[in-house]
Amino acid sequence: MATVSHSSTATPADVWAVLAHGWYYSNWVVGTSHMRAVEASWPAVGSRLHHASGVWPLVARDETVVEEAYEHRRLVLEAKGRPFGSARIVIELEADGPGCTITLAETPSSGPGSWFDNPVAQAALARRNVEALARLAAIAEGRTEPAD
Repeated sequence: MATVSHSSTATPADVWAVLAHGWYYSNWVVGTSHMRAVEASWPAVGSRLHHASGVWPLVARDETVVEEAYEHRRLVLEAKGRPFGSARIVIELEADGPGCTITLAETPSSGPGSWFDNPVAQAALARRNVEALARLAAIAEGRTEPAD
């Protein structure tokens, strides 16, 4: 399991608003090239995002399904990412002063990603997810200036 956290000036409600707006998914999830469709009930349990990964013409069409959703607190997803298999992703939001801490834990659950789940693969996932949380926070904060 690769777990990373990010401190944000955004509130849990601000971050949840980004998570709940399925069309933003490809803006913060590293490796997702574009959205194909978002079910109207997103992020209700069982709802799906339809997205693509890769660069045209080598694009994989995949989906992400909500397993758990607790508004402003926790979102659990099963993300399919061919050809690597699928992963269980847990995003937790914890109020921290005027902002919040966002924690993302990703565990490969099927396919080649789960076969090669080791410290090196976990380090790569963690690095990717550090970037994903930085992007998520930037959107939630509505930044007008770069953070770095």
